[in-house]
Amino acid sequence: MAAPFKNAVLAAILTAILTIPLLGLQLQLNGYLVVLHTHWRPVIIAVAAVFLFQLCKPMLARASQEIRTAAAAKLPPLPKLGANLTAIQQRNALRLLLLIGLVWPFFGSRGAVDVMTLALIYVVLGLGLNIVVGFAGLLDLGYVAFYAFGAYTYALLNQYFGLSFWVCLPLAAAGAACLGFLLGFPVLRLRGDYLAIVTLGFGEIIRLLLNNLTDLTGGPDGVSSIPKPSVFGIEMARHASVEGGVTFHQLLGLDYQGGHMVIFLYLVALMLVLFTYFVTSRLIRMPMGRAWEALRDDEIACRSLGINPTKVKLSAFTLGAAFAGMAGSFFAARQGLVTPESFTFIESAMILAIVVLGGMGSQAGVILAALVLTVLPEIARSFAEYRMLFFGLVMVLMMMWRPQGLIPARRPHVVLPQ
Repeated sequence: MAAPFKNAVLAAILTAILTIPLLGLQLQLNGYLVVLHTHWRPVIIAVAAVFLFQLCKPMLARASQEIRTAAAAKLPPLPKLGANLTAIQQRNALRLLLLIGLVWPFFGSRGAVDVMTLALIYVVLGLGLNIVVGFAGLLDLGYVAFYAFGAYTYALLNQYFGLSFWVCLPLAAAGAACLGFLLGFPVLRLRGDYLAIVTLGFGEIIRLLLNNLTDLTGGPDGVSSIPKPSVFGIEMARHASVEGGVTFHQLLGLDYQGGHMVIFLYLVALMLVLFTYFVTSRLIRMPMGRAWEALRDDEIACRSLGINPTKVKLSAFTLGAAFAGMAGSFFAARQGLVTPESFTFIESAMILAIVVLGGMGSQAGVILAALVLTVLPEIARSFAEYRMLFFGLVMVLMMMWRPQGLIPARRPHVVLPQ
C-alpha cells in the first residue's frame, strides 16, 4: 500500500503544479488595472481526482484483469469488423456512406454544414500529409507552408489577373508541388529530427515572407474580397458582378438564400476529398506506393533493391504538397480572406496530430481523426479555453494505450496453407 500511496501523492503534487497556472489563476481587466483572481475549486477537484485514481489504480487493474479473464472464458471471441464482408459488400457500404454525405447538407443546419466543410478541408490535408509521414516515413513539420502557398496563389491570381477559382485550383496544386520539389533537393538528404527541424524552419520562413511582403501579399492584413467558386461560370450570389449577367438562383427560378452557397462549398469540399482519396488509394497499390513503404521500413534495404531513396522521397514530398496547395486554394475561396496568421505552426501540428491519431498510413483513420478533431471542439465551445489542454491530454492517452492510432493501417499479406 505504501508504493501506491507514494505514487498518488507525487501525481497529486505534479497535477497541482500544472493546474494552478492554468485553472487556479486568471487575469482580468478591471478598468485600467489588471487584477489576478484565484479559482481553487477546479484545482482541488483535479488534484483529488488524480490522487484517488492513482491510489485505486492497482485495484482497478486487478478487477479489470479478472473481468477480462472471466469474459474470455465464457464468451466466444467477437469477429473482426468487416472480416466477413466481400469486396462487393464493402463497395456498397462506401457507396451508402457517400450517398448519406451527399444528401445530409440539404437537411442539416447551416452552421453544421459549414463546420463539416472545414472538417473536409482537414481531411484533404491529412490525406496529403499521410503520404509524406504515413507512407514514406518523412517527418514534416512545415506542411502548412504548402497550404499557405495554395491559398495565396488563388488570392493573388484572382486579385491581379482576375482568374477564377476553377482555373486557380490546378495552378495552386501545381505550384505547391513545384515548391515541394524544389525544397526536397536540399532537404530530403536529411533524416529524422534534422528533417523535422528544417521543414519547421521552412514553414516559418514562408509565413514571415507572407507577413513582410506587404506590397504583394498585403502583409498582416492579408488579401480580402476573394470570390467564391462559381457553378460552371454562373455566380451563386444575390446579384451578378457583371451587368446583364444571370446568377444561379435566377437561372433556376429560385429565391436567393445564403445557405445555397454553404451547401455548394460543402459539395465542392466533398468532391476534393473523393479525388484525394481516389488518387492516394491508387498510388499506394502501385510500385510508387510500394517504394514509399519500403523506404519507410528500411532505407538501407531499399537501396540494396536498386531504389533511389532521393527520388522516392521527392515523389512523396511533391504529391503531398500538391494536395496541400489544392486544400489551401479551396480554404481561401471558403473564407474570402487569407492572412499569415491562418498558417502558423499550430496548423502543421494539428495536421500531423490528425495523421498520428488516426493511424499512420491508414486512410480511414486519418478521415476519422480529422472529423473528430475538427467537429468536437465546435460542439464543446464552452470549453474553448481548455481546447489545447484537452487536445494534449487526448494525444498522451493515445500514445499510452493505442499508439497505433484509432484505425491502424492494414498491410496486405498472404497466408500460406499448412
